[in-house]
Amino acid sequence: MVGARAMAITDDMVGTWLDALASGDPAPGGGAAAALCGALAAALVSMVARFTEGRPKYADVQKHVQTILNSSERARKMLVELIEADARAFRMVALAYKMPKSTEEERAQRDDLIQQALTSATDVPVMVAEIAREVLTMAQLIAQIGNRSVLVDAGTAAYLGMATINAAALNVHENLRTLHDEVHGHALQKRLAAATDGVAELVNETLEIIAMRTQGQG
Repeated sequence: MVGARAMAITDDMVGTWLDALASGDPAPGGGAAAALCGALAAALVSMVARFTEGRPKYADVQKHVQTILNSSERARKMLVELIEADARAFRMVALAYKMPKSTEEERAQRDDLIQQALTSATDVPVMVAEIAREVLTMAQLIAQIGNRSVLVDAGTAAYLGMATINAAALNVHENLRTLHDEVHGHALQKRLAAATDGVAELVNETLEIIAMRTQGQG
């Protein structure tokens, strides 16, 4: 966990990364921001788990809480890695489009590089959506058994998880428009469909659980 001093949003890499996001550079962009949003969701699930961990009042759910915490921390780590992976993939797309295209050979090489870069740039947000879907499930699980005093953070995690999936899906659909590999594109669409299916319902169920528990009904 973070040390005793609370970290300000402008400290170290956070403020620097947000400055980069707000700049005129093509990366980081929306895909990386989606991954960051997912990492925030996972971190909030971990927070609720840690507020529940070791509390005598929640002694009967400690094993489940630890399982959720392990999963949310794994998801957080993967999503943080995908922040840079997305930015890196998009930089490669931008570089590929800048390749020379004066001759037939140059155009063919440029097109090949663009397609390679687009494949990577599309793979990453699909992974982001898939992991965020797992985080949504974790948010619901911790909402069911976690410390009542921080359940609003589980609800926030659910909203952030849904935003992550929607934003990642938007980036996938945009990239698929120019991806020529139809077989790979179809496979990615199937994975994305599985990640997005029933997301709103899952979030609503989580919010209902939180409402019931905070009102002392569960």
